[in-house]
Amino acid sequence: MTHDERIKKFHQTDLYVVITEKMCKGRPSEFVLEECLKAGVRLVQFREKDGDDRMKYNKAVQFRKITHDYGALLIIDDRIDLAFIVDADGVHLGQNDLPIHEARKIAPNLIIGASTHNLEQALKAQEEGASYVNIGPLFPTQTKTTSVSPLGVDALGKISPYLNIPFTCMGGIKLENIDEVLKCGARHIAVVTAVTEADNIQQSVIQLREKILSYKEKEMNIKKG
Repeated sequence: MTHDERIKKFHQTDLYVVITEKMCKGRPSEFVLEECLKAGVRLVQFREKDGDDRMKYNKAVQFRKITHDYGALLIIDDRIDLAFIVDADGVHLGQNDLPIHEARKIAPNLIIGASTHNLEQALKAQEEGASYVNIGPLFPTQTKTTSVSPLGVDALGKISPYLNIPFTCMGGIKLENIDEVLKCGARHIAVVTAVTEADNIQQSVIQLREKILSYKEKEMNIKKG
């Protein structure tokens, strides 16, 4: 698939689930993945910080097989080499990972996401060839160790108007506060534990997606009107 084809699919997604096995409440990450896909998720990130490369490879292979079966996009966190090996759709890079412009040179057809915490970082990532930027963390979160304080939903309004590429957002987003995020214009919402630690994964996904899709529907009706 070309980059344009992948980005077209990206635009059609809504909930972006980031899966780490240690945050799956003792369940295999592959099980959590398939539950998400059954409930309509079509954008998934494989994020494994622990374990050796063979373990990560084996799991990534399974993630690719399962996402392929459901026609979903698979993004690999950090590891562009692993993304190539398993034929993933993209890679997500943090501020301390491989520079975006270098990644773009070797991966012209991959979706390349970039973690950003302010306008300067977001614009730099866009200029260097990122396919999308992630803005966050918006709320306090325990899922990722970072020195960055929560940005608050106001950050979306300060950053997104200057972007010519899609943006995602994450960090402590749950059913209880997702409306705050959606009111600020976000339509690609990334979550971890709100889904991966839910007792009923499919129900959690459906509830979150219904929120996002209701805002998308309102926008379409406004445009038609």
